[in-house]
Amino acid sequence: MSSAPTAKFFVNQGLVSSRTDMQNLLRPLLKQTVSYRYHRGRELVAYGTGWVERIVVDDPDTSTYFTPISISLNVDSFEHLEFDTRPDQLLVYSLVQGDERVVIEYAPLTTGEDGEPVRGAQQLTFDTSGFVQMELQGLDEVPESDRGPEPAARPSSEADQEA
Repeated sequence: MSSAPTAKFFVNQGLVSSRTDMQNLLRPLLKQTVSYRYHRGRELVAYGTGWVERIVVDDPDTSTYFTPISISLNVDSFEHLEFDTRPDQLLVYSLVQGDERVVIEYAPLTTGEDGEPVRGAQQLTFDTSGFVQMELQGLDEVPESDRGPEPAARPSSEADQEA
């Protein structure tokens, strides 16, 4: 009696190399603010916080990139994905390619100026309170005598330019 191979089974941690499993595990990161750390060997090369814009698979024309604002993940850029569960029940993801590794975690909860917790996209919002919006109104209502000289007109065709 032969038994069919069973699918792999993971609880709270594991190492997956299937592109489908990697995509499914990474899906909760979509449209989230995350922190990332890029390691080459044991050396920390770069780190930052960004917004996960897309997660793709089977698209060799789409690159994986990490910037302080935008993150794009192509599952095909990595050999495997390691994941573990933190004590606060959020996952830590490690995308591995050779001796390079990108560790991704949900961005830490911070507090705003009002002391309220801020998470997700609000962490990357731009504070416009220090700026003034100016509206220019009434320019068309100035009498012609007060307008001053008219600006020189630009030629509208090649014939006008030759004349």
